[in-house]
Amino acid sequence: MTQELLSLWPELEWIKDEDLREKTARTWQLALERSVLTPNDLNRIPFTLLCGPDLKVTFMDHKRSVVHIARDAGNKINEMYHGELPVNMDVLIAGAILADVAKLLEYVLDENGKAIQGTYGKYLRHPFSGVSLAEEAGVPAEVCHIIATHAGEGNMVKRTTEAYIVHHADFMTFLPFKERLIV
Repeated sequence: MTQELLSLWPELEWIKDEDLREKTARTWQLALERSVLTPNDLNRIPFTLLCGPDLKVTFMDHKRSVVHIARDAGNKINEMYHGELPVNMDVLIAGAILADVAKLLEYVLDENGKAIQGTYGKYLRHPFSGVSLAEEAGVPAEVCHIIATHAGEGNMVKRTTEAYIVHHADFMTFLPFKERLIV
């Protein structure tokens, strides 16, 4: 794992399983190698293209907040549900870190440096291409399931507990920007 990647994702250290941590990092490394986006771009561009041009929350601010919220929720469920709804924290954290990894393939920059959806992204949204990247890096199916089901595409299948947590952490920090009630 490179220092650049660890600077981008210090939360990788939360994954206790060393093999899963390395595979999660490898997935991000593959995405960065294949993307026109740099780590600096990820700290500059908005986290979504669906909320208009004035969105100021960056890709990394949103992604890291989703990981933190998911981790907090998983810890609280493990603490308060006494084993009735066990959450695998390594799977949860890896899935949260990887959920939007393929936005690096979905997005390109226009001539003004603004993030836009590229041709590849028009054909394959990030849940699909994210699973492909993760499988190439050897990420296990239970984490790939989170990538595949974290967005709207996941509404067609049953989700694991970890996938529900990531889905809701993601959408609770996205939908209010898109369609909240403002009085």
